Amino acid sequence: MVSVGTIVWLSSELMFFAGLFAMYFTIREVRPDLWAEHTPTLNVPFATANTIVLVISSVWCQLGVYRAEHGQPARTGSLLNVSSWGMREWYVLTYIFGSVFIAGQVYEYAHLVHDGITLASDGYGSVFYLTTGFHGMHVTGGLLAFLLIIGRTFTTRHYSHAQATGAVVTSYYWHFVDVVWIALFATIYLLK
Repeated sequence: MVSVGTIVWLSSELMFFAGLFAMYFTIREVRPDLWAEHTPTLNVPFATANTIVLVISSVWCQLGVYRAEHGQPARTGSLLNVSSWGMREWYVLTYIFGSVFIAGQVYEYAHLVHDGITLASDGYGSVFYLTTGFHGMHVTGGLLAFLLIIGRTFTTRHYSHAQATGAVVTSYYWHFVDVVWIALFATIYLLK
């Protein structure tokens, strides 16, 4: 039931982001001059690297899911022996990569504000910060969920199916956020 509930909730989140995309394309259609003026300011190589960080975090997340489904919450050997890692270690790595992604967004925002592109500057700034900012808030929510799932591995004596289910549905959310970012990245940074 938790998996089904999560999928239904993610469907509502999909509609939320569909609205943001509709807003983006509507404003872009009305004011194409703003896009011609501001898109050269975007640091596409940096955003590409940041996107790769987020995509790799989904790979780490899925490796953690694999371990959770096999009832291995934590490593069984040395920390340097990656093959002995459990769900906890893979989720910590996912958390680190997700945090790097958010730090990259903050860094990019600082540069754009320095270049005069702010939330209140014009339609381009508004739609850029709303779409990427809401996505960033969703990533932050996912990071908090990872902390909860990781914390559970320290507080339980027996790693049950319920804990594994929590890890799995957290991965659903993380993969969803990843796919949404890929669509945002393609729309904002690559679509000219």
